[in-house]
Amino acid sequence: MNLKGARVLVPGATGAIGGALAERLHAHGARPAVAGRDPVALDRIAAACGGAPARRFDAYDLGRCADTVTWAADALGGLDAVVVCVGVPAFGPAASVDDATAEHLFTVNALAPMAFLRAALPVVSPRGVLAAVTGTVVDLLPAGMADYAAAKAALAAWLAAARRERRHTGPAVLDVRLPHVASGFAERAVVGRPPALPHGWTVQRAVDTTVDALVTARAAGHD
Repeated sequence: MNLKGARVLVPGATGAIGGALAERLHAHGARPAVAGRDPVALDRIAAACGGAPARRFDAYDLGRCADTVTWAADALGGLDAVVVCVGVPAFGPAASVDDATAEHLFTVNALAPMAFLRAALPVVSPRGVLAAVTGTVVDLLPAGMADYAAAKAALAAWLAAARRERRHTGPAVLDVRLPHVASGFAERAVVGRPPALPHGWTVQRAVDTTVDALVTARAAGHD
């Protein structure tokens, strides 16, 4: 995908990776629309992106997540990509995570991203890109992160199936599977405390990887 002039919705733009990604896309000549929960951070990111369209949402309001896609397409005159950077972690043995916390994890890490991307499937151009950040937690399935890993794995499975469905028609569907990133994400867990984690990638490296994935993405069946 050519980023110059690309119209890109970034849900989760008030997080460290989402915000840095929106700013990088703007620097590359893309036209981002930003969406997030924190109004102060949202205003700051929108201003840093040249006055980009901005909209608040809560991951628990799946209808608003879906409607945000339509809003962005209207604000930008169409959409070429949606890159979902929404997520929240939790730590602790499986037996210590109550049902309400598990529901929260699945809503934020799986159902909300799916709502954005499902709504985007008929809206994003066939040569465009749909992407979501999952993480290597999907492959590693570490102890002490059962519900978080399960939620991210659910999103990864959805992305894989959607990619197969769209392989001949587009848009391309990407699973951006980042390793641990030193962004402060782990310290914002809804429950538990993070275990000793390996030295993480910088936010900028994570953004580099995500941008590279967008640039090199090809909707199958299109040259």
